[in-house]
Amino acid sequence: MLKLAKTSLLAVAVMATSVVASDILVTVNGKNITKQDAEAFVNASAPNAHFSQLAPAQQNMIKERLVEKALFTELAKKEGIDKKPEFQKNMEKIKQELLVNMWMKSQMDNAVVSDSEAKEFYDKNSKKFMQKASVHARHILVKTEKEAQAIIDELKSLDGEALKAKFIELAKAKSTGPSGPKGGDLGNFSKGQMVPAFSKAVWGLDVGKITTKPVKTQFGYHVIYLEGKSDAKPVPYEQVKNKIIASLKQKQFSTKIAEVAKELKSKAKIVDLSKEANVTKK
Repeated sequence: MLKLAKTSLLAVAVMATSVVASDILVTVNGKNITKQDAEAFVNASAPNAHFSQLAPAQQNMIKERLVEKALFTELAKKEGIDKKPEFQKNMEKIKQELLVNMWMKSQMDNAVVSDSEAKEFYDKNSKKFMQKASVHARHILVKTEKEAQAIIDELKSLDGEALKAKFIELAKAKSTGPSGPKGGDLGNFSKGQMVPAFSKAVWGLDVGKITTKPVKTQFGYHVIYLEGKSDAKPVPYEQVKNKIIASLKQKQFSTKIAEVAKELKSKAKIVDLSKEANVTKK
């Protein structure tokens, strides 16, 4: 029965480690280098990159590096590097690190946070999930106060959509800022994101209005149009749900690790030799 169990486990292991032929990129002296190997090699230096998305020349370079690595590994074994005490000592350290890391990962994977727990946390901590008040503005940036005032004079008799349309037209024609081609559109921003003088002017405007005086900053003189304003409001639960779950899992994991560490220490025989040495010196 025991022999049968061992045979079954071996079969499972063989199945688990078998490689689909289509995943093999190249063989080196009969040993496979797979797409997974290439992916891991790429991810080690560029976590967001993927081997399959690289240009053919880059893929070939990666394969060359992996082939060289396989050949160097063979050479090192032939020269008995893996039998040297220093290698064995380092392997033991790597083994210990891997054991701890895999155990830690298993604890993190076992952490479970339900939707109801996440929603309860969201409801109790609503102030943590507030979207700041923001404005949507456009501006025309020019070098001199005189230029800015001339633009204001040209716009001040207009209102509503006519004002907005003319402002966009003048921004495209006269603004020296990078947003000029987009009609001076700065998008949405909250308080404190712009330089003080600009921020004070834009937050003092009513929607659909322009500044009545040029606004001076270190960049030049601005004419500002306020396109929209949004009050502070809660971020919808669904937008932060995954972030909350991840945070609660991390907290659950940290608590579990601390508890296990405390229990293990209480049962272990721990002798701090450094303290004994200090006592002897005194």
